[in-house]
Amino acid sequence: MKEKGVPTVDLSKYVHGTQEEKDQFVQDIGRAFHEVGFVAVVNHGIPKKLVDDFYSASKAFFALPDDVKRQYEISGMAGQRGYTSFGKEHAKQSQVADLKEFFQIGQEVPDSHPLKAQYPDNVQVVESPEVSQLGKQLYQAFEKAGGELLEAIAVYLDLPKDYFQGYITHGNSILRSIHYPPITQEPASAIRAEQHEDINLITLLVGASAGGLQLLNSQNQWVAVQPEADEIVINVGDMLQRLTNNYLKSTTHRVVNPPREEWHLPRLSIPFFLHPVSQMSLNALESCVTDSNPQHYAPITAGEYLDERLREIGLKK
Repeated sequence: MKEKGVPTVDLSKYVHGTQEEKDQFVQDIGRAFHEVGFVAVVNHGIPKKLVDDFYSASKAFFALPDDVKRQYEISGMAGQRGYTSFGKEHAKQSQVADLKEFFQIGQEVPDSHPLKAQYPDNVQVVESPEVSQLGKQLYQAFEKAGGELLEAIAVYLDLPKDYFQGYITHGNSILRSIHYPPITQEPASAIRAEQHEDINLITLLVGASAGGLQLLNSQNQWVAVQPEADEIVINVGDMLQRLTNNYLKSTTHRVVNPPREEWHLPRLSIPFFLHPVSQMSLNALESCVTDSNPQHYAPITAGEYLDERLREIGLKK
């Protein structure tokens, strides 16, 4: 394992490699998700220019005056589209709000699509139209890479390799641009993002503009996750953990405050939360329920689980 805190895999070996390279990739990512819950991915196919341009557009959006940004905070949207202002979201076990604001872009389907009612239109920012335009392109690039990773996971779990594809096509995924502003005074007890687990199947994260991401390892120690500039970090979410009855591991992680001499530096982070359609059952796969690993969770759908969690973290009333 490298010093960055997580193993590294090369997605191009699975997408374009020999059968032997594909098989090795499946074992490597499966083992990483089982043992660590996190993996760094190189050659993932997400264009660097697109990422850089979306960073720039996000930076311009968050630099707008607060009263302008709040025009894009849509009531009743549970933070799933548009802007969510500073101090709204907290970890499910915490009453202290995280030190962040964010902008979210969700799934788009044609007006005639049966899921159209579930997916409100994305918010268009007049002052910074690039956020929506570039965000849509980045969303689609993340969806493609995420689908390839989940295909490998399906193979690892001895499922049909297209098992996830039917659930994630037009799924409820979210692209989130998170801005952690400079810290201007001693935080009472808040950190940039308190320890938590993600809700979804997997999260894809491009390198943030500053460090601070840490995961809690199996020895109960916090380990810094420091991807290289051209890597994305992937972690298992609670939905995939439930589906595999805790065989694949949704690892606790957090974003800590920087050392005091770096308080003046903001942090920008772009995660993509890959969700299935709401109807997907998260009941444990039969192959993952054994005498030594009995069923841990009650039956639930992805949509029901998402609603439950959005209430816990303060985004849904």
